[in-house]
Amino acid sequence: MRLGIWAAAAIAGAALFSIPLAASAQAPSSNGEAVFNARCKSCHEPAIDRAPNRAALSSYPASQIVQALTTGVMVPMAQGLSEADKAAVAAYLTTPLGGPDAHPAPAAPAGTRPVAAAARGVDVMCTANPPITATLSDWSSVGMEASHRYQSNPGLKAADVPKLKVKWSFAMSGGSMPTVIGDWLFITNRSGKFYALDAKSGCVHWVVDGVTSRTTPMIVKSPISPSGWATFVGERTRVVRAFDAQTGKEIWKSAQLETNPVAGITGTPVVSGGQLFVPLTSGEEPAARQLTYSCCTFRGSLVALDLATGKTQWKTFVIKEPLHPTHKNSAGVMMQGPAGGAIWSAPTADAKRGLVYVATGDSYTDEPTTGADAIVAIEMKTGKIRWSTQVTEKDNFIMGCENGAKLPNCPTPVGPDYDFGASPILFNLPPGKGKAAGGQIVLSGQKSGIAYGMDPDTGKLIWKTAVGSGSALGGIEWGMAADNKRLYVAISDVINLFGEVPGVPPVTDDKLDPPKPGLYALDPANGKFLWSAPAPKATCHYAGDRSRDYAKGACIRAQSAAPSVMPGAVFSGTMDGWFRAYDPATGKVIWAFSTTAQTYDTVNQVQGQPGGNIDGMGPAIAGGMVYTMSGFQGAAQTGGNAVNVLLAFSVDGK
Repeated sequence: MRLGIWAAAAIAGAALFSIPLAASAQAPSSNGEAVFNARCKSCHEPAIDRAPNRAALSSYPASQIVQALTTGVMVPMAQGLSEADKAAVAAYLTTPLGGPDAHPAPAAPAGTRPVAAAARGVDVMCTANPPITATLSDWSSVGMEASHRYQSNPGLKAADVPKLKVKWSFAMSGGSMPTVIGDWLFITNRSGKFYALDAKSGCVHWVVDGVTSRTTPMIVKSPISPSGWATFVGERTRVVRAFDAQTGKEIWKSAQLETNPVAGITGTPVVSGGQLFVPLTSGEEPAARQLTYSCCTFRGSLVALDLATGKTQWKTFVIKEPLHPTHKNSAGVMMQGPAGGAIWSAPTADAKRGLVYVATGDSYTDEPTTGADAIVAIEMKTGKIRWSTQVTEKDNFIMGCENGAKLPNCPTPVGPDYDFGASPILFNLPPGKGKAAGGQIVLSGQKSGIAYGMDPDTGKLIWKTAVGSGSALGGIEWGMAADNKRLYVAISDVINLFGEVPGVPPVTDDKLDPPKPGLYALDPANGKFLWSAPAPKATCHYAGDRSRDYAKGACIRAQSAAPSVMPGAVFSGTMDGWFRAYDPATGKVIWAFSTTAQTYDTVNQVQGQPGGNIDGMGPAIAGGMVYTMSGFQGAAQTGGNAVNVLLAFSVDGK
């Protein structure tokens, strides 16, 4: 993924900071500021490309910064730094900004109070922790059954949707999409705190420190947990951890699932039967900018773990062609390939066929492979690839190669970076409709803006439809949704939009078609358009610390986040911070709320917390409430905040 998608997708919180290609001499270990100024400042203050700025870094836990430099995505760029240097830099960066050199807090909307930089909040514990009790209105995983993102029993009616108001809010850094079981809500975030909250009030049932994750916690009823309820999260460190969902006590921790230090987990691990399926992704695209980096060796894979123990059953690489040396770059470093095929999103389980479907990312080298930009079906029992359908050939890309740049490790030619960031959807077709075997079809959406329908038994392409114009950040970015009748496709086209904003320079020299941001409904059987709802131009009040367009007051209406659907309403957010509900039959907007029009006094005692863009995994619908994250700093670097806010909506705010 391109233009900082690793920073967002490991969110998107994994790419902590980039050391310049021409690093200066090592600074004294006793002075973290000196190390930062010598080795990091040129990329982070002001922030360029994908790099978080100084204010954003101050919200990270020190341990995460040290980990990124020691065993994580920044290892290739941290050569020469001692352990003392890393600790000093982490201590300097995680000190809240203040004093004469402090960054001023962004202006809040009129009539509201500004929030302090990098506000961390106070965990307000619940007075009671009742047993977890399942209901018909639970939202238990990132995409629900077969990745539909469909809540058939929302606990509210379509007529109630126009009456939705914020009931409570909770501030955190880089929060994921939550899951909800009964009155319990589970959410991970970049701050390293894994929370179980009360879904109705936002008080804290328990919190586990040291869990740095952007994956949505999957909750299942299972005998492996003393309480009968287990939850699973994938960490940036390439391990999966299982917890008792009632108490937060760890059940098991997997071995590290990948040795490549720039690999990670961004897609939610998914449970099916007695197995847990874990997708692996990578930050090798930014790492490969370094002249001394041997590009590239990472290959996306799916790992099957035993649900009871966390032990690896099998690991399958989506790139089947053998890795081999290719040539030396201008620094004399041996290049390798093929590589890439990162799996950014949650896999989709098909228990009936015994298959798991995954969507893969682009290629990093110009060595041929059919495993990149593909939908792949893998057998649950054996890990054998049943079929693999590539939709874009030679999409070879590493960061820094855009706009005609000629870094030593750039592939030739450079591809458009049209990988998949969204989970495939297994859809049941109406009787007698469509060509797919078994009355089902696999639906997928690519950053090219194209949606696809494939046969789940063979991978044969049944239809494809160009919905958006497409760009390196979507097109279709983080997901689609489907009910029993329609496929709902959110279109970002954010890079195309930047070129149309007065005073904001284009992000790329690529010739891009006019943007088509909005929400679209397709017939899942044939890909034909049923309706379109272009994203309206609307006011917003960005309080973000690193938005491309913040200083110019522009609002970016890209619809990058995954939508979610219930009977009578499709919920979808935009990068300008608007959260809307659409009529599924017509596309008419039936409710709209600007998350940036006010600030929030949160349950965890952050006063005047601002909202921001809506990006990433989208909303959860459960128990008569709707939850979404506002201010998430995504790959487009627009409208995000170092501290985000989880908003919980209920009918009339009650």
